[in-house]
Amino acid sequence: MRMRPEKECRWDAVSLGEIMLRLDPGEGRVRNTRSFRVWEGGGEYNVTRGLKRCFGLNTTVVTAIPENDLGYLLLDFLYQGGVDTSHIKWYPYDGIGRDVRLGLNFTERGFGIRGALGVSDRANSAASKLRKGDIDWKRIFEDEGARWFHCGGIFAALSDTTPEVLLEAMEAARSAGTIISYDLNYRPSLWKAVGGSERAVQVNREIAKYVDVMIGNEEDFTAALGFEVEGLAEDVTDLQVDKFKNMIRTVVKEFPHFQAVATTLREVHSATVNDWGAILYHGGEFFEAQHRPRLEIMDRVGGGDSFASGLIYGFLSGKDPQQCVDYGAAHGALAMTTPGDTSMASLKEVEKIMAGASARVER
Repeated sequence: MRMRPEKECRWDAVSLGEIMLRLDPGEGRVRNTRSFRVWEGGGEYNVTRGLKRCFGLNTTVVTAIPENDLGYLLLDFLYQGGVDTSHIKWYPYDGIGRDVRLGLNFTERGFGIRGALGVSDRANSAASKLRKGDIDWKRIFEDEGARWFHCGGIFAALSDTTPEVLLEAMEAARSAGTIISYDLNYRPSLWKAVGGSERAVQVNREIAKYVDVMIGNEEDFTAALGFEVEGLAEDVTDLQVDKFKNMIRTVVKEFPHFQAVATTLREVHSATVNDWGAILYHGGEFFEAQHRPRLEIMDRVGGGDSFASGLIYGFLSGKDPQQCVDYGAAHGALAMTTPGDTSMASLKEVEKIMAGASARVER
């Protein structure tokens, strides 16, 4: 994978997507809690935040935020995350959010037999209002320079205009020689009112023409790209791994320009115990991360985003494909041991997990 040299780029990675406030009821439930803990989060942003906070790379985010105190609260979180905010578009606030507002995501972590639950309140969000021509992509990819651009299916589903923004960004990134990754991240709730899976397939297949590194899980490739593999389920048995590999071969046959395809593998025993694994297809070969059976989970939200950031770090750092998928799987596993959408891990911790370190106390 040919990467632009660091010396000619201000940014190691750029992401485009909506960033919401996540309201977390802790051990309780959204329907009867009396207090929430607030975090920031968004599928595309989580990746660049992980690349900054865990892996120490220079990253920036492209998004839109309303000019009110909720927007300023989100900005305060972004400052804490360390991702550059110079490419944020600010929208005037009308007083009640009639025209533009900040998206909210109420999320229960789940426990045991009770699965995690997400309740989105994000219609008419500032990010969904972005239109082609709103962002100076030439400034980002050519004048400042970027080695990697990341986006995903969540942003593509926000409105009729966001796919156009995404394609405009990808055209500019490709013209500048920037590597493009895309996480399909299929969310039925986002596509339900605008055509469901059929519309998702239509939009994502057009976007896929520009992608170098495609990321997703079993549901993503079937519901968002239209690939069907008989008997495929999202777990990590040997039989299912073989079926995933067959699906990836089919995907690459139709989209031969993909330089890499990566997928996480998860078997859910309960909300707090999952099997966890990952596969990377690159250079005509498959590379499997260490299988982690019965991984104990505090908060599963953001695990896939942290896998993506570890994988991207591997590529940006010139690691071999096996190391790339190992960084991704280890970082994703660690991210699910802490609350919130975003990673709290360090590079040292990720590499210790990769080396087989135990959970013994450190003193």
